[in-house]
Amino acid sequence: MVKRTLPTNPKTRRLIKLLRKASRSNESAVWRTLSESLTTPTRRRVSINVSKIDKLTVEGDTVAVPGKVLGFGNISKNVDVAALSFSQSAKDKIAQAGGRAMTFEDLMSANPHGKNVKILR
Repeated sequence: MVKRTLPTNPKTRRLIKLLRKASRSNESAVWRTLSESLTTPTRRRVSINVSKIDKLTVEGDTVAVPGKVLGFGNISKNVDVAALSFSQSAKDKIAQAGGRAMTFEDLMSANPHGKNVKILR
């Protein structure tokens, strides 16, 4: 059987460790699920457009994307989005709609127990 390896990017590895630690200390399954999603190979990591975020959320939601958020489409709702990375157009569209584009570290400090966080894949 082939040994499963973690990503080679040091920032991503540090983020995975941080998410696992937060999962254990806060007894939150959300952070554990995100850390497992981030261990996938880069070529299989998700990329979601802001139009899909607009379809799947309601006003005031907090969303976590274990991949990249792209700027195709429009977003009309005030939504906080945490992701591994953002395109510049996605950041601009989220900000224009009144939401925030943030990192996972920012989301963990604002909501340590992971209450009401939706994971989009």
